[in-house]
Amino acid sequence: MSKPLRLRYDEIQTMISSEPNPSSDETTKNPPVFSALWTILSVALVVATLFTLWTPANLFSNQMLDRMFQAIQSEATLTYPTPTAAPRPRIGIVAGHWGNDSGAVCPDGLTEMQVNLEIANRVQQQLREEGFEVDLLQEFDDRLEGYQALALVSIHNDSCEYINDEATGYKVAAAASSAFPEKAQRLSGCLIDRYGKITNLRFHANSTTPDMVYYHTFREVHADTTAAIIETGFLNLDRRILTEQPDLIARGITNGILCYVRNEPIPVMDTGQ
Repeated sequence: MSKPLRLRYDEIQTMISSEPNPSSDETTKNPPVFSALWTILSVALVVATLFTLWTPANLFSNQMLDRMFQAIQSEATLTYPTPTAAPRPRIGIVAGHWGNDSGAVCPDGLTEMQVNLEIANRVQQQLREEGFEVDLLQEFDDRLEGYQALALVSIHNDSCEYINDEATGYKVAAAASSAFPEKAQRLSGCLIDRYGKITNLRFHANSTTPDMVYYHTFREVHADTTAAIIETGFLNLDRRILTEQPDLIARGITNGILCYVRNEPIPVMDTGQ
């Protein structure tokens, strides 16, 4: 496109320069008005030629667009780190006797281990729905060695034999080996309060045994893991609620754990320890 432009411009220049300079006589013959009109016409031709060059087609030619895209692509690409989800708080639930023995056995063959596992499975599900990572653990689970979590609760039940009419209700004991006894006592207090309110079962204060207080799992888990054990009822007089309403029993335990991890208020009570 540039060569035709130079030709036109040269031609115009030639035309202008080739015009004879008017002599004094010719000036007399051709008035100044004619000279002015000729100058205007020449300028108009030059301007028109320039506009022919600066058309949108030339301005945004393929070559120019290619250069623009190359410049954009040569810029450094910004990368942003992919956000990673924070790990969910962990809680451990031990199903008493699971993977080891049957525990207490009723005359019809119902075992403590079966009841414990049914309740533990429901607690796990309920806590998961609350947004926690929950490990369901066996009695002597290999993962218990040095286990770390916000809290760990071992679920058990009491004898299937009839003892007396007072042998009904639940028991709770905090880990005696906890590095933070006040936390273990608080977990125990939360379980006692929330479980009793949900199930309406009686709490057996001052009836915990050394087997509960010094439960072997308490020695295996990390000292920073707050732990407790609960016997949710007697398989004799409390059998009906334990076997027919396992969701209710599990909810009592779940609410007790949530009370602890959420630092909810509890009344001052005798935990039996």
